Amino acid sequence: MSREYERLKKCLECVREKTDFVPKVAVVLGSGLGAFADEIKQEAVVDYHEIEGFPVSTVSGHKGRFVFGHVGDVPVVIMQGRVHYYEGYPMNDVVLPIRLMRMMGAEILLLTNASGSVNREFNAGDFMLITDQIMNFVPSPLIGENVDELGPRFPDMSEIYNKQLCETLRDTASKLGIALREGVYVQLTGPNYETPHEVRMCGILGGDAVGMSTACEAVAANHCGFKVCGISCISNVGCGLSDKPLSHADVKETADRVAPLFKMLIGESIKNIKKASLV
Repeated sequence: MSREYERLKKCLECVREKTDFVPKVAVVLGSGLGAFADEIKQEAVVDYHEIEGFPVSTVSGHKGRFVFGHVGDVPVVIMQGRVHYYEGYPMNDVVLPIRLMRMMGAEILLLTNASGSVNREFNAGDFMLITDQIMNFVPSPLIGENVDELGPRFPDMSEIYNKQLCETLRDTASKLGIALREGVYVQLTGPNYETPHEVRMCGILGGDAVGMSTACEAVAANHCGFKVCGISCISNVGCGLSDKPLSHADVKETADRVAPLFKMLIGESIKNIKKASLV
């Protein structure tokens, strides 16, 4: 048994001391988007501090806890706040929560984030369905000893974002009358925002939105057998596409403004994933 898997088993034991709830869908809520977890039918809450060896988020707007409960009749586990590579954690720590939720029993992972636009047609407050990603600017979470208990040494990444799940999210947004952009998400390290030329670079590479999370989580999730989908909240126009300086306060303000639509989209998508027999 690998050391990382032993660590994961200890984390799972800590969670099981608090709750035996078995989720089917796992959700990661990004900056300013955590309110969704407060409105579901909660069954249990486990603070990250209560889990031995678990990395703890240090970013404002990330409560740092697992919320277990139901969206409709779908059992879910929600990460109300994530940890980031820029906080100084090694990549194994950054993706540990993803692997742990898979070991809890979750089969589908819905990733969300607040991101900056690279595509000039995108505006602050838009939602973007993530159809693919670029992660070459941060280390792969699979570097080092492979966790054979979770997945293969050389996993395929030809369909990181599951096509059936993407179609369900599209259909849900359409029925709700919510505009849903589509595009490629680029992960950079952060914590500084991008320069104008870095935003241009991301666009030249084929990116539509840029952020500091998510892509590494999606790789680890695919490795351990999750079906993955993702939505970005475009919280700001990328540097160089506007004269306004960027700030975390603006990111949270935009997320707060679109929160009602976001909660509706996420909640109905989870219900429709169940209706489509994808879980």
